[in-house]
Amino acid sequence: MASSEEFVEYVCGQISDAGNIRYRKMMGEYCIYCNEKVIGLICDNTFYLKITKGAENLLSNCDKGPAYKGAKPSYIIENLEDKEFLTKIVALTCENLPLPKPKKKKEKK
Repeated sequence: MASSEEFVEYVCGQISDAGNIRYRKMMGEYCIYCNEKVIGLICDNTFYLKITKGAENLLSNCDKGPAYKGAKPSYIIENLEDKEFLTKIVALTCENLPLPKPKKKKEKK
């Protein structure tokens, strides 16, 4: 079951104070970015946040699981009502992730 865009916009609104939040549709689901870093996914109307050392203490009791078959485990964020807490964990996750590697330009033949 694909995620609804309304759910994605709700989650992004809840984490909007963590930085520059945007989403991108990929293969029927959504990739979530904070300050141009991929911080998580939304699959089947579930928010999956990447596992990082920064948010580890705050999410120690949080369930983990893959967003899709073959994916690395992520935190499964079920409580989406606490905007302040969501902002904190997303900001910490973003701080602990490296910047994406610049894409190489294709050579013209």
